[in-house]
Amino acid sequence: MSPRTNRENTGTAVRTRWRAAVAAGCAALLLAACGSTKDGAGQAAGAGGEGGKVGVIVPLLTSPFWQSYNDYVPKMAKAEGVDALKTVNSNSDSAQQITDINSQLNQGVRGLVVAPLDSAAIEAGLDQAERKGVPVVAVDVAPEKGKVAMVVRADNVAYGEKACAYLGGQVKSGKVVQIMGDLASVNGRERSEAFRTCVKKKFPKLKVLEIPAKWESDTAAAKLDTLLNANPDVRGIYLQAGGVYLAPTLQTLKAKGLLKKAGERGHISIVSNDGIPQEFAAIRKGQIDATVSQPADAYAKYGMYYIKAAMAGKKFQPGPTGHGSTIVKLPSGNLEDQLPAPLVTKENVDDPELWGNTAR
Repeated sequence: MSPRTNRENTGTAVRTRWRAAVAAGCAALLLAACGSTKDGAGQAAGAGGEGGKVGVIVPLLTSPFWQSYNDYVPKMAKAEGVDALKTVNSNSDSAQQITDINSQLNQGVRGLVVAPLDSAAIEAGLDQAERKGVPVVAVDVAPEKGKVAMVVRADNVAYGEKACAYLGGQVKSGKVVQIMGDLASVNGRERSEAFRTCVKKKFPKLKVLEIPAKWESDTAAAKLDTLLNANPDVRGIYLQAGGVYLAPTLQTLKAKGLLKKAGERGHISIVSNDGIPQEFAAIRKGQIDATVSQPADAYAKYGMYYIKAAMAGKKFQPGPTGHGSTIVKLPSGNLEDQLPAPLVTKENVDDPELWGNTAR
């Protein structure tokens, strides 16, 4: 065998050993680090633990309720051990919200906590998250279609029923107004239909006048002003969202000389939804009579709790929870944790357990 042939054989053997070593090293790295998914994101956290960034999308920040929720998010994320990114505000635009979801997914988040603006339109964003293998928890609004790990929400049918029961007990007969939310949202539809149905069934002497206001304060003020011009004898008002409707309602009533304190002749009974500090202050002043406390703190807490669980691959079943609520199965097939939402009146408005008394 020639020296050249020996050198060639020796070089071939070295190269073969080097390639084998590189291949072995790559295999070790792959075993340690690889975790590819449908679109390359999300599943590593779900399969291997609770880690990874979480995107949080809020629907709007013009309401004191959502401002409070926004403030609770980083506190509750820290308490639950969730690495939450700074919240993203969709600014009342459902199309923007889908863009926000896609943007968060492109940043490589391993989980999403979203408060949907539109119960139907949100499906596009949920489908994209599912393709990426990223679990989603929906807060406040239940999607009509699309997969989520959990819906964290209070019973919105109960909101309308509680408002009906309270106003019916106060007013007895005459005209009452419900200033409705956005009917593109299941929340607006459920509260409206529940209130309407309850009045018809239990308080037939009441006549319901309706203002569709789409969670917009200016719309609520303008339409209430018009309605009161034609119906100055209104005796009760139901605000489906105190966060956006309280201030314009009180301002409109005051401008028309109709803002009377509870107990005074001509007082218009008002029951609201949200449980914000401003509503509590109005109850104490006698400007409104009651509100249903929508749990902004618990929305943030259990939004973080369920996204952490979803990222770890945990599953839940319908039934009572350990935190005073009930998980139910929705027609969409998703699960919903229905959190408690107590009625607040002058009798319990100072209860320190109510989040509206501790919010900053």
